[in-house]
Amino acid sequence: MIPSTEGFLDQDFEIEEQANKTYRMDPNTGSIGGTIDGLEAIKQAAFKILNTERYQYVIYSWGYGIETLDLYGEPISYVCPELERRITEALTWDSRITEVTDFEFDLPKKGVVHVKFTIYTIYGEEQMEKEVAI
Repeated sequence: MIPSTEGFLDQDFEIEEQANKTYRMDPNTGSIGGTIDGLEAIKQAAFKILNTERYQYVIYSWGYGIETLDLYGEPISYVCPELERRITEALTWDSRITEVTDFEFDLPKKGVVHVKFTIYTIYGEEQMEKEVAI
């Protein structure tokens, strides 16, 4: 016998945002300790998203991370606008990040693109950067 769902979808319900608290990661030492929330938690989430290659790890959904491996060997005229699009897409996947703007590109050495940008979050704004080998 199949359970009845009659009237189930007619019920009123409220969508509640979950707490923003997460464990603090130290990328320099690889240690995890304590907790953070607010803008610090979003900065950490953005760092993790931008340092996770999309489609490479089965633990993450296909919407998580950023694709950079296929940029290797491509011309700068393609890489810069594509990197801007990919960073924006990857970060706005997180509902706490509302906008990504103010992109600045630099070529510090051959085969590397350094990009600076601003993320706007529900807690404020933050300057971030990413280096990509091309």
